[in-house]
Amino acid sequence: MQPLGDDEPTTVGPYRLLGRLGSGGMGRVFLGRSAGGRTVAVKIVHPHLALDEEFRARFRREVEAARRVGGAWTAPVLDADPEATVPWVATGYAAGPSLAAAVTSDAGSGGGPLPEHSVRVLGAGLAEALAAVHELGLVHRDVKPSNVLLTVDGPLLIDFGIARATDGTASLTSTGVSVGSPGYMAPEQILGRGASGAADVFSLGAVLAYAATGRPPFPGDSSAALLYKVVHEPPELGEPQGALRGDLREVVEACLAKDPTARPAPAELARRLAPEGAARLVADGWLPGALVQQVGRSAVQLLNLEGTAAGAAADVAPVASGPVAFRSAAVTSGVFGPPPVMDVRPDALVPAAAVPAPRDAVPPAAPGKVSVTVAASATAGEGGRGRRLSCTVALAVAGALAAVTVGSVFLFDLLPGDGDQDSAAGSDAYSVEPSAAASGGPADGASPAVLPADYVGTWEGQGSGLDGALPMGTFRVTVRQADVGDPLGQLRQTDVLGGVCVDELTLKQVTEKEVVATSVGAKTNHAGCNPEAHTIRLTPTGDDLTYASDSAAEGNPVARMSRVS
Repeated sequence: MQPLGDDEPTTVGPYRLLGRLGSGGMGRVFLGRSAGGRTVAVKIVHPHLALDEEFRARFRREVEAARRVGGAWTAPVLDADPEATVPWVATGYAAGPSLAAAVTSDAGSGGGPLPEHSVRVLGAGLAEALAAVHELGLVHRDVKPSNVLLTVDGPLLIDFGIARATDGTASLTSTGVSVGSPGYMAPEQILGRGASGAADVFSLGAVLAYAATGRPPFPGDSSAALLYKVVHEPPELGEPQGALRGDLREVVEACLAKDPTARPAPAELARRLAPEGAARLVADGWLPGALVQQVGRSAVQLLNLEGTAAGAAADVAPVASGPVAFRSAAVTSGVFGPPPVMDVRPDALVPAAAVPAPRDAVPPAAPGKVSVTVAASATAGEGGRGRRLSCTVALAVAGALAAVTVGSVFLFDLLPGDGDQDSAAGSDAYSVEPSAAASGGPADGASPAVLPADYVGTWEGQGSGLDGALPMGTFRVTVRQADVGDPLGQLRQTDVLGGVCVDELTLKQVTEKEVVATSVGAKTNHAGCNPEAHTIRLTPTGDDLTYASDSAAEGNPVARMSRVS
C-alpha cells in the first residue's frame, strides 16, 4: 500500500482514506475507514470514465449485481454511489495477501506453493463462493490468483468488477466479446462464445493448480502463445506424484476440461474437497504458520497506519465539496480533478476472433517482431503504451487478450500461413488507386520529384490490421513539406487502451499516385511499440488519405484518414 498523494482525495462519501492499495483499468483503490471504525476498500473510477454514460450504466449494473453477492467467502459490497460526479464503491477489507502475492513472495515470509491441505480448503471455499454467485444468475468471469485473498478466516473471492448477469437482459457487452485474464480464462471465453458458470470452474481449476505448484497450468512467454495452449493443449500439472496428486489432482483435471459440459458444478467440487464444509476445515487452521504471521504483521501495520493517518488528518484539513475531499495544500477545489479528454475507454471491448487450428508447435518469437502487447493488469496508457490491446480484446487468430501490468507480447509469427514471406514482396497490394472523383486530395499530375502541397497537413482515422480483423485504434499522420531523404512528418497511433506509439517518417519516394516513406519508431516509445524500420504508403482516396504499412509484425495496418488540419 502507498501513502496518499497530494492530488488524491482524503475522504470519499462517509469514508476517510488511509492509503492507496492499487489501480487498474476502471479506477484507483484506496484503503478507507468509516466513522464507526470499519475498514473498507474504496474503488473510485477514473474521472474520464465518469463522463461516459455507457460506462456509468455498466458500473451501476455491476454494483447492483455485487450487492446481491453475499457469503462467507466473498468480500461484501457495503456502500456505493454510482450517481456521484465520480462514482465509487466500498467493499469489506480483509487483511491478508492475495494468492498471487503469497505464492511469489520469498520463502522466508511464507512464499511459494501452498501445502495440500491449504489448497483443499482454498478450493472448497472458492467453490462454495461460486455456487452462491451462480445461484444468483451471475458469473464472476475473472477468477485468478490476484482476485483471491488469503485471510486467517478463510479465502475470499473479490472484484466482481466484470461480473455480469447471465440472463442476457443486463449485459451491456456485445456478442462475441471476451473478458477475463490470460491464463485463467476458459477456452470458450477466448473463442468469444460467452461465459457460463462453467467458465468460472475452469478458472478455479487453474487457480488451484497455481496454488499447488507455484506455476500456472498454461505457461507461455507471450499471452498469445499462452492462450493458444489454453484452447488446444492439456494443462501442465507436474508429475503425478508431485505437489498436485491424488484426488486433488483429479479435481483440478476435471475443472480444466476443454468441454464446459464436462466440468463439475461448484457445489459438487465443494463436496468433493470438503464434505463437511469449508468452514469446518478453516476452523481447524488452514494457512501455513509463516503466512499467518504475515497476516498478523499486516494487521499491526494497519493499526499503525490508522494512527499516522489520524495525525495527518489533524494537520491537513481536507477541502470538502460533495462526496470527495482533497488535501487543501494540493488543490483549489473539491472536485475530483479535471477529467482528461479521451476518445476511448481503457476497458473498451472489441469483438473476439478465432483461434487457429492446432499445429505441431507454437513457433518461437522472432527478434524484432514486437507490436501488440497482451498484458494482465496495468493502468491504461502507462508508460506510453501503444500498438497494444486490453485484456478485454480478443486478438485475431491467436485469440490474445490484454488488460491492465505491461508485459507479454503478441507475435504475428503465431499466425498460420506465409509467416516467412517477404513482406516487401506484397507491398503493392496496399496501394489504393485514387478515386476519379478526387477533389480535395493530392493531385494525380504532380511531379514525382516534388511532394504535392495537398498532402501537407494532419490526417486522422481509424485503423485495423490483419485485413480488417484486428482493430488498432486511431491513426494520426502529420505531413510536412519535404524533399526525398528528409523528415516527412510523424505517425501517432493511439490504441484502444489509450496507449500511444509514435513513428518518425522519412520521405522515400513521390509518384503520381502515392507518397512512400520509411517509418521508424521513436526512441521514446515503450518497448511494446515496433522499433523496426518499415515502409508506409500514403495514397489519396477521394478527399481522404489512405495509410498502409508493410510491417507484418504489426499485422500490416491500414487506415483511411480524413484531413483535420
